[in-house]
Amino acid sequence: MALSPLVSTQWLAEKLASPDIVVVNAWLPPVGKPDATPEYGEGHIPGAIFFDVNAISDTASDLPHMLPPAHVFSAMMRKLGIGDGQTIVVYDGVGLYSAARVWWMFRAMGVEQVFVLDGGLPKWRAEGHPVEDMPPTPRGERHFTARLNNGLVADLDKVAQALTSGAQVLDARSRGRFAGTDAEPRAGLRSGHMPGALNLPFTELLADGVMKPADELASAFDAAGLDRSRPVITTCGSGVTAAILSLALAVTGHDKAPVYDGSWTEWGGRDDTPIATGEA
Repeated sequence: MALSPLVSTQWLAEKLASPDIVVVNAWLPPVGKPDATPEYGEGHIPGAIFFDVNAISDTASDLPHMLPPAHVFSAMMRKLGIGDGQTIVVYDGVGLYSAARVWWMFRAMGVEQVFVLDGGLPKWRAEGHPVEDMPPTPRGERHFTARLNNGLVADLDKVAQALTSGAQVLDARSRGRFAGTDAEPRAGLRSGHMPGALNLPFTELLADGVMKPADELASAFDAAGLDRSRPVITTCGSGVTAAILSLALAVTGHDKAPVYDGSWTEWGGRDDTPIATGEA
C-alpha cells in the first residue's frame, strides 16, 4: 500500500519546527457565501501559509476555481515561498473539506510529498496545540517546479468516454442531488447525475471532520458498488469534495483517482450532456 496521504495532529506538532515542513491553510468560501471571511486571521497553525483556492485558479475559465496552468501555479507557489523538495501539510478550518482539494492540486502539479492534516484546525485546537493570529514571517521566493500530471485530472471528454466505456465515475454529492430530487446550490444547473455514475456522499467518509479508518472507507466504497481494483474518476459539484473521495481512495491504497475538475457545474450546466435521475 502506498504511504498514507494523511498525517495526524500529533505528528505535525512534533515536526512543526522542521525547516523542510510547510504548513498550508486551505480556504474556500461555502457555496452561496462568496463574501465569507477566512478563519486565518482569527487563528491558524503557526507559520501556516494562506492558500485561497479561488485566487489560485484558472481565471480564464468561466467555471469556479479550475486548476490553473502549470506555469501559473509555479509562479504563485514561488511567491508564497513554497519550493521544490519541501514536505507540504495542508489543513482547513472545517476539519476536512478544502484541504483535500489543495492536496489534489499539488499532486496534479507533480508534488509527491504532500499530505492532509486529519481533522484540520478543529482537532488541532481541541488538543491544545498552538495557534497564532498574526501573519507569518514572510518567506523568500523559492524555486517551484510544476509538471502537470494528466493522469490525475479529468475533463468532460475523458469523463464522457469513461461513462460510455463502462469505466467507473464516483459522485461525492448528496443522495438527493444525485437522484435529482434536491435542487443544486448553484443556479442554472440541471438536476440529476451522469448516466452510469455511482454515488457516495463524501460526508459518509468522515466522522467529526476526521477521515474514517481505512477498513470503514473500503466498506463504504464496496457498498457504493465501486471496484477499487479498477480505474475510477471522482466528481462532485465543482471539483472540491470529489477530492475527498480521491483522498479516501488513496488512504485505502488506490492513489491514482483523477478528479473531474469541472464536475457537475460543467456537466449540469450544459444542454448537450446526458443526465439521469433516480438512485444509482
